[in-house]
Amino acid sequence: MTKTGLWIAIYAAVLVWSAINPKDYATWLLEVAPAIVGAGVMLATRSTFLLTPLTAILILIHCIILMVGGHYTYAEVPLFDRLGEIFSWQRNNYDKLGHFAQGFVPAIIAREILIRKNVVNTAAWRNFFIICFCLGFSAFYELIEWWVALLSDEAAEAFLGTQGYVWDTQSDMAWALAGAIIALVALGRLHDRQLRVKGFVS
Repeated sequence: MTKTGLWIAIYAAVLVWSAINPKDYATWLLEVAPAIVGAGVMLATRSTFLLTPLTAILILIHCIILMVGGHYTYAEVPLFDRLGEIFSWQRNNYDKLGHFAQGFVPAIIAREILIRKNVVNTAAWRNFFIICFCLGFSAFYELIEWWVALLSDEAAEAFLGTQGYVWDTQSDMAWALAGAIIALVALGRLHDRQLRVKGFVS
């Protein structure tokens, strides 16, 4: 099986599992839609803009996080209920993992696009714009959650996942910001090596 075939197989298996008797189908669709759209765009542009293995793996991990959250809702993922008992958390923190990934993964995607398209000349400015993009994307997602809450009382609580935490929106954006910064610091060199190996940069 090729790497692309393995990627598709894992993605499809988790998606099918996620769609089988989720907590709520409306919430499932809202949570999983970005994973479906993102994977579709990635596969549709594969022949013209093949991603590095690092970026492709991160996208798959992010899709899995979204699909698990869609199946259980972010406030009721069993593993994080158990972790909450172990670490004496006051809430299920799976949504924080989701928002961390919301900064971590798009940071590497944006980095790959900016480097390969030669959009920004210096690394410092590139990192600045990537962090701004990820924070802006996180803020926009919070607006989407707000709009959904206004339109659908039934799906609002499960989709928002605030669990009574008054600073949930600000906390979500802080996790995305941290994810973006950590991704750039921790994976920058590995990403650069893969870009050179693939011949995407000189």
